[in-house]
Amino acid sequence: MTKGKQRANRKATLVEALIPIAFLIVVLAISLVKLDADPHIPLILGATVAGAVGILRLRFAWRELEEGVLETIKMAMQAILILMVVGTLIGTWILSGTVPAMIYWGLGILSPGIFLVATALISAIVSLATGSSWTTAGTVGIALIGIGQGLGIPAPMVAGAIISGAYFGDKMSPLSDTTNLAPAMAGTTLFEHIKHMTYTTGPAFLISLVIYGFIGMKYAGQELDIAQISLIKDTLAGSFNTLSPVLLVPPVLVILMVVFKMPALPGLIIGSLLGGIFAAVFQGADLASIINAAHFGFVSETGVVAVDELLTRGGLDGMMWTVSLILCALTFGGILEKTGMLEAIANFILSLAKGTFGLVFATIASCLFVNLVTGEQYLSLVLPGRMYKDEYRKQRLHPKNLSRALEDSGTLLSPLIPWNTCGAYMAVTLGVSPLAYLPFAFLNLINPLISLLYAATGITMEKLPEEELNSIEDNKIENTN
Repeated sequence: MTKGKQRANRKATLVEALIPIAFLIVVLAISLVKLDADPHIPLILGATVAGAVGILRLRFAWRELEEGVLETIKMAMQAILILMVVGTLIGTWILSGTVPAMIYWGLGILSPGIFLVATALISAIVSLATGSSWTTAGTVGIALIGIGQGLGIPAPMVAGAIISGAYFGDKMSPLSDTTNLAPAMAGTTLFEHIKHMTYTTGPAFLISLVIYGFIGMKYAGQELDIAQISLIKDTLAGSFNTLSPVLLVPPVLVILMVVFKMPALPGLIIGSLLGGIFAAVFQGADLASIINAAHFGFVSETGVVAVDELLTRGGLDGMMWTVSLILCALTFGGILEKTGMLEAIANFILSLAKGTFGLVFATIASCLFVNLVTGEQYLSLVLPGRMYKDEYRKQRLHPKNLSRALEDSGTLLSPLIPWNTCGAYMAVTLGVSPLAYLPFAFLNLINPLISLLYAATGITMEKLPEEELNSIEDNKIENTN
């Protein structure tokens, strides 16, 4: 007991809290920009520096830091398990023809008079089907950029529509890693999070479509060259026994399960099993092929690069890069939280933010700050999520308000920053600088503003249920005693 008292922990100062963050910014900048390396090792190095500050300056024992890391990872384990199941689901859905059918029929809505609107809708459909904005941009996005240029539509406009649609789908799809990570950080459920996002993301997307409609009106009289889209559709049709609309049953059932509030893991497992069954029934796949697709993902060998890049993905193994990145980020965040460094930063920011609007504004500003200084989308969800989780509860706001604010900013603003991993990927893939397409990425710009409007007016800012408020008060009394 005496020994424990001698090394009693002390609160971190703002300067101490900023040391590991400043170090991480520098290491990430060197790794991502200069070395073109993944962010995993920089995060581990950042966690090492944070741990050193915690032990040497704040007098924490290693066991305490380890407990903090494990506790943080434990809170995200549901999201990690969901990601692993999602990997199997994507693999079986591609093998069954479900994802190809969604893309095939989505491409069919392309019309010369509403090209920009159709571009956003097609990107949204593909991203909803795959849960990946990157895959959408790297496949259908490339084709749409080429078509737009053939029509004389400026590439930044087309890229903005692609980004808006792709990130709408990424944000609203239960298959997306960020859509699973945000509620895990905030302390709410996946389906509650998706439902709550419809209040901000839905209107933002509709407004974006209206703006694209007005901009695209002057291109309505021009003839559409559908050669690239036809190539993708013909290749898809020739690679599967059928792309019948009946293959859309698995995603429809998953959506219905969301509506009827089935827990995420069972719902997604059922979706994955349905994918395997549909693969056997409609595509003639044997058991070995189904298991391989679920484990290692689907491998497309059509010879058409756009199709092969679109369909070669999924599987349990395909999620391990993301899972490992999340674990590294959570290790860094767990140490910052356990040592009180996050609290020191949060207290400083919260001292400048008052009320519901101030709290949501602080969340969005923090997500933007983390995106800017670290260049990593996942950190923009993990760090602010951990920083503000308790404050939302203190202000009697449901955790899904926090998870929505995280995605309204952390997810959507990342592709607008040139040195962010998302912005850099989009620039290379679409051949358009983020600063060029930024004015036309209407969803990404409008969504955070709607989130702030709701915070200012109280619209959809749901309070905690009475029983949860009572639980919080009881915990406060127990801690006081």
